Amino acid sequence: MLEIGLDETNIGVLQKDISDRQQISLKYLDNIIAALKTSGLIVNARGRKSGYRLSRKPSEIRILDIYNAFEPGMNVVDCVRDGYNCILSKTCGVKDFWNGLNRVVTDYFESNTLEDIINAHKSRL
Repeated sequence: MLEIGLDETNIGVLQKDISDRQQISLKYLDNIIAALKTSGLIVNARGRKSGYRLSRKPSEIRILDIYNAFEPGMNVVDCVRDGYNCILSKTCGVKDFWNGLNRVVTDYFESNTLEDIINAHKSRL
């Protein structure tokens, strides 16, 4: 998402270029691109076999949106996941701690945007 978000040409970023710059295999990147497209975060710039661009402004894409493209919700441990049934849940002394940590992490992901990441990246160049 950083590589695509950094593109200011609006013609899109080729998957090969993302792979080269981020030093990840094209095969692995295929899965990432598919998840990002399915979640509606990126689109093909000019049809099939073109580069990719963001579907909306970086300021409108929360880090939680990106995370949710790959995971069905923030769960720092299994017991905080909706629908998880633990026989110790009623007497567990640490469940409140895990729920609190999960809220903190979720809020952090929700309060930061792709634009924040892009700006931080640019400030290091």
